[in-house]
Amino acid sequence: MKKSLSVVLMCLMLPLVAVSTTGCAVKQAMDQPDKKDLSVLAEGTPRYRVLGELGTPVDSSVSDNGNKIDVYSFVQGYSKGAKAARAFGHGAMDLATLGLWEVIGSPTEAIASGTKVVVRVHYDKNDLIERVVTLKGKSEVDQ
Repeated sequence: MKKSLSVVLMCLMLPLVAVSTTGCAVKQAMDQPDKKDLSVLAEGTPRYRVLGELGTPVDSSVSDNGNKIDVYSFVQGYSKGAKAARAFGHGAMDLATLGLWEVIGSPTEAIASGTKVVVRVHYDKNDLIERVVTLKGKSEVDQ
């Protein structure tokens, strides 16, 4: 009788534990950084559009000829669709494995948190992009 009662309790507790432990990888997937529109780094783009997409530069200076140079540092993230699909996948795996997926899902989301990108943007006298030098994350900028 004691053995069957403990089996019943275990069967009732497993789904509760599974439900209470799910969500970490799901939340991490949804909280990943958003994908930036790097088409603003094209030659001739006005500086205000770059600022609007990439935010405040980490460094700004003026060249010898008086033109602005900005350095931007950001994490290139994922589209909303990609984040939603990843979250859905983690949720499905959490349910299928009664929460054991979190052992794999959470570290995976911690590692796959976007790509660091650093670019130096040179503007002409009209504050239009003259050239862009990619200091880090070239593969992201070249897409």
